[in-house]
Amino acid sequence: MAKEMDRKRQDEIGSDFEEKVLYINRCSKVVKGGRKFSFSALILVGDGQGHVGYGFAKANEVSDAIRKGSEAARKNIFKIEMEGTTIPHAICVEWDGSKVLLKPASEGSGIIAGSKARSVLELCGVKDVIAKNLGSSNPINQVKATFKALLQLKNREKCLAERRGEAV
Repeated sequence: MAKEMDRKRQDEIGSDFEEKVLYINRCSKVVKGGRKFSFSALILVGDGQGHVGYGFAKANEVSDAIRKGSEAARKNIFKIEMEGTTIPHAICVEWDGSKVLLKPASEGSGIIAGSKARSVLELCGVKDVIAKNLGSSNPINQVKATFKALLQLKNREKCLAERRGEAV
């Protein structure tokens, strides 16, 4: 049942996703015979038309971590609200120690953002936005804060219609 829903969701969204390796971390554990290394990978997936997802995975090899992260990202795809080439309104969101501020920008100004938020915004298709990372520089928390902000965006017309009690 769950696999059917995943397939339907993939068919709805399409399979033309761009994949980006955002961050790879090497972790070492000291054992009796020496050091044992493991890797974690943060992967972004997006189609440039409002669909974007992220995945985080750990493995003993870099290639396995990337593959697992990519699979996790394809399962975690979200649709975000956009207004033309920008976002509908300004928003400030906190996730753990990381804080992200997103503001709409006029057409032609481009994406003015730090590296992690910039990657998320590029892959989801937002062309004009101003973003600021405040607080922590942890890439995973920055990505999660950016996603939390993007998911809290609301369409102006729909919100006004709901307040008035109209059907959209």
